[in-house]
Amino acid sequence: MSDPSDPDTESGRGGRERDEPADPAASDGGEPGTARTAVDTGDPPDETDGGSPLRAVGVAFGLGVAGILGLLAVTTVAGGIIFGVATLTGRQPSLLVSFVVPFVAGQVLAFVGVSLGYLRWRGLSREEIVAYLGVRRPTVVELVLAVFGAVGMIALALVLSSLVLLFGTEPAQNQGAQMTLDNPSIMPLMIAAMFLVVGPCEELLFRGVIQSRAREALSAAPAILLAAAVFAPAHVVSLSGGASAVLTSISILFVPSLIFGAVYEYTENLAVVALMHGLYNSLLLTIAYVAITYGPEVENAGQAGQAGAALLGL
Repeated sequence: MSDPSDPDTESGRGGRERDEPADPAASDGGEPGTARTAVDTGDPPDETDGGSPLRAVGVAFGLGVAGILGLLAVTTVAGGIIFGVATLTGRQPSLLVSFVVPFVAGQVLAFVGVSLGYLRWRGLSREEIVAYLGVRRPTVVELVLAVFGAVGMIALALVLSSLVLLFGTEPAQNQGAQMTLDNPSIMPLMIAAMFLVVGPCEELLFRGVIQSRAREALSAAPAILLAAAVFAPAHVVSLSGGASAVLTSISILFVPSLIFGAVYEYTENLAVVALMHGLYNSLLLTIAYVAITYGPEVENAGQAGQAGAALLGL
């Protein structure tokens, strides 16, 4: 249990301050304090102190597993319902219904549900959750950072993809991206989903909750590494291919994950990294589509597009 009078534990993230609500109070009826104090006093009993690095690692991987299992459960149930309705009515569902809807529902219900459920379980109110995550309107400088950061990451992704092809290593395919590339009719919807749903939902869980929780017990660099170590392997559920191909894709995904974590640590603003991630995914999907569709005469253009698509989100 943290001591509210200790300035280092009051911020909860290695002494780093967050914007706090005006007058938050612990949900267990304790004295008013900061949002971080409310988190500490609202923690369920546990044999390990809330600031334990070991516990932070366990919570990080536990939340990651919960998010992925939730994603699989939601998409499976949604797909089953759609298949059942199609069987009863005798009508073939469109890709919008059979693919896009379960994809979006899984991201929202699983990642947002796990994130908010965990924070509410720790006793945070709505205002305290906003303060804990660091959700606020980006400044002009932050918007520039998000846009140019996404463009820079696209360039880095293309370089990494080219190096992968140069060494003859075939990355695993992202099943969702491949489905989109094979069915151009859903391309606009998926680009919008990448920007509006995938980026914000993934950043809410992996940076907003997992990395923030890790920062309660770890300094910045280990917390960023831990969040990346949970984020990158989580994509295994959306990848298809051999073990070496999957490992290659996960290794590459580790790089943008580190950048997202560093930007979140620097800005302390979830909106910035969510925007950056959304732009990165939507632009990467667009470039992969253009490379495959309009670049068949360019050597390795199609392969580069496939490799780029493998770097997308879940």
